[in-house]
Amino acid sequence: MNTIAQSRAVRLNRVLVNTYQLLSATLIFSGLMAYLSMYLQLPHFGLLITLGGYLGLLYLTNKLKNSAGGILAVFALTGFMGLTLGPMLSSYISAFSNGAELISMAMAGTGLIFLTLSFYVITSGKDFSFMRGMLMVGLVVVVLALIANYFMQIPVLSLTISAVIILLMSGFILFETSNIIHGGETNYIMATVSLFVSIFNIFVHLLSILGVFSGDD
Repeated sequence: MNTIAQSRAVRLNRVLVNTYQLLSATLIFSGLMAYLSMYLQLPHFGLLITLGGYLGLLYLTNKLKNSAGGILAVFALTGFMGLTLGPMLSSYISAFSNGAELISMAMAGTGLIFLTLSFYVITSGKDFSFMRGMLMVGLVVVVLALIANYFMQIPVLSLTISAVIILLMSGFILFETSNIIHGGETNYIMATVSLFVSIFNIFVHLLSILGVFSGDD
């Protein structure tokens, strides 16, 4: 029994290590793609291209998750997300005199949120699987709110949605990290995608909130 438990612990630890290694690599690659997008001055991709590209590459990643091709698919997905981020970052730099500072603050805040939440889950060993239902309901509500605000363009609603998304994505980080260490997620490729998407959304919406309160239009 002891040997079985030790073997399971080693396997789960390997999934966690592989996830963090791949996550680090994809974050760097996505950042490089965002810089390339800014350098080339690419225009905003638009909702349909962004959503279509994301869903298509997500489907491909899920399809190849048990093969070496899954790693290439992850880099394709995160690289594409980085490219879509570039135009937004360029707009912040051009629209705000402290745009580069706002971006740095959003990056630091995102890193702090992720590291704090991950450290808490890993050290406490707490099981956050009970959050699954709440997170899925919250995700549906946020998507509906985003669609509604896409047409209404209400500033206060945008700010509220950004704050809720940050909280929701923080919940997903807790859930996914817990899922890994408790054996609910054994595929490090899909675990990486889940954590990357959460980090990406926290950064985007934290930057949006910082922009609103910067007082510099």
